[in-house]
Amino acid sequence: MDAAPAFTAVLFGLRGCLVQAASGAPTPAPGALATLASLRQRQVPCIWLDDLDTSQSKRLAHVLPDWLPGHSVNGVRWPAPNACWQALMSLDSERLDGCVLVSGDPRLLQSGLNAGLWTVGLAACSPFCDHSSRQWHAMTSQEQDLARGKATLELFSLGVHSVIDHLEALDNCLQDIALRRRKGEKP
Repeated sequence: MDAAPAFTAVLFGLRGCLVQAASGAPTPAPGALATLASLRQRQVPCIWLDDLDTSQSKRLAHVLPDWLPGHSVNGVRWPAPNACWQALMSLDSERLDGCVLVSGDPRLLQSGLNAGLWTVGLAACSPFCDHSSRQWHAMTSQEQDLARGKATLELFSLGVHSVIDHLEALDNCLQDIALRRRKGEKP
């Protein structure tokens, strides 16, 4: 069996995807640090994007590893593709082939689609699944499953290539995308 094509770069949304700001204090999202460490070990360049101003983005990103670069999108409105392209240029990416964007933000995901990237939607942190931590924990597991299911359908309706609940499932999702790429599928 042929080896799966390597990924060129992985772009992440900052808010909700890599960092949660529950009760105002930023913390890494579940699975974020392990996911980033795994990608770094495999030498896959990574970067985060956000449309906050630079100081707000830096305040959130300080809980992430120092080696992870970021790109604040000042003046560029999503779903314009240039934010993704600028982030890739800052990583010195030589090609779009094999670039993946991971986010729960529909505007950023649309930006990734417009830029020609593979896209992975995060259902649990999308606005379609907009529940504060207290509200979420007050829901029954059936209500939570229903909310995630609705978010998944909404993200797929945007045209994203894959949808997962949390970053813990990203590695399997990337393996699936690698298989699709090996079969010749394009974003």
